[in-house]
Amino acid sequence: MPIDKDQFRATLGRFASGITIVTVRGADGRDHGMTVSAFTSLSLEPPLVLTCIARNASVFEHVVAASHVGINILAADQEALSRRFASRDGDRFDGVGYAHGHTGVPLLDGALASLECEVRARHDGGDHVIVVGQVEHATVRDGHPIVYYRGGYASLAR
Repeated sequence: MPIDKDQFRATLGRFASGITIVTVRGADGRDHGMTVSAFTSLSLEPPLVLTCIARNASVFEHVVAASHVGINILAADQEALSRRFASRDGDRFDGVGYAHGHTGVPLLDGALASLECEVRARHDGGDHVIVVGQVEHATVRDGHPIVYYRGGYASLAR
């Protein structure tokens, strides 16, 4: 018998995770993005990462149709940006500093790290789709990450 949904959520809430914003340049010519904590490295050779996108996410169609995705790993001072991209309200990019990377994906100013990935595979994952990307370009900067734990934000800054 599968675990109760509420118990499962409470249990997984004990796993601290980093916060990313997944971004794409949509077929409609607009930039789209959403806050995602389900992100991890997959392979060093070749350099692969994966992220999980909820089927009911407002940008689901754009992310799963894209040939490239951007992964913006957020810094400790970017909680407001995380909340903004988690919201379904308005244009998430309005007033936000960003530039398009080598592959055309939007990369957010101030991110702790940014990856530009070619989408290599998509897999069914229940109420999510698992998107596997091969990293083509990456940038990093010094700083501390923001983390998500038990439904709230925390920082590893000292």
